[in-house]
Amino acid sequence: MHQETHNKLVLFVYIFTFITGLPSNLLAFYTFLMKVRQKATPVDILLLNLTVSDLILLMFLPFKMDEAASNMTWRLPQFLCPLTGFCYYSSIYISTLFLTALSVDRYIGVAYPIKYKLNRKPMYAIVASISIWILACANCSIVYIVQYKIPLSTNLSDNFTCYEQFSKEQLDVLLPVRLQLGLVLFFLPFVVTVFCYVNFIRILMSLPNIAAKRKKRAIGLAVATLTNFIICFSPYNISHIVGFIQDKSPSW
Repeated sequence: MHQETHNKLVLFVYIFTFITGLPSNLLAFYTFLMKVRQKATPVDILLLNLTVSDLILLMFLPFKMDEAASNMTWRLPQFLCPLTGFCYYSSIYISTLFLTALSVDRYIGVAYPIKYKLNRKPMYAIVASISIWILACANCSIVYIVQYKIPLSTNLSDNFTCYEQFSKEQLDVLLPVRLQLGLVLFFLPFVVTVFCYVNFIRILMSLPNIAAKRKKRAIGLAVATLTNFIICFSPYNISHIVGFIQDKSPSW
């Protein structure tokens, strides 16, 4: 009964995220694409990439919905299991890294305004974006490594679960990589983001020529970003640490 309730809750979250996220991200994608085509700025390039990452996650959410509706068993073609997991988890860390990159950009903009204006080149944002995509995708390829270590008989089972049940051999590979993912691709970026936004707000509040409305908007942006980190990303990454300590894959 508890598992059934959990699956229904997961399904509700997926459906709500898909319905609310798809139209807003499509609109954001169109907006930032037009901006980049007209006059590319580093912020717009980073925001465009962040939107693409979110859209990739939303594209694969229907597969996760079907999984949740099927009591967490995988009824779809086998090749979609690792592909869905790869895109789903990669997009989480890609979004995390782009949110961090945006916080760094905003901090540098107020801390070193002259240098920032002189060196505000789109190419830097393009290089950073490519690096983020490569870093996140390379690390999340663990989904494919683990998937194809599963015995063939398990893959063909009617009760096949996708990236849910692991053998001891798989956990020996998976748990250290998950720990590294959590520490390097979440907790380190989170610390950097907190540092950048705290100092961004501190410097902005000390400037007398900045309107109070702009200051409030900046604080709201910082709080929203940090809240997004804590609510959306931290539970999953905390589970990596818990799983490594307990030597098992947490059910949550």
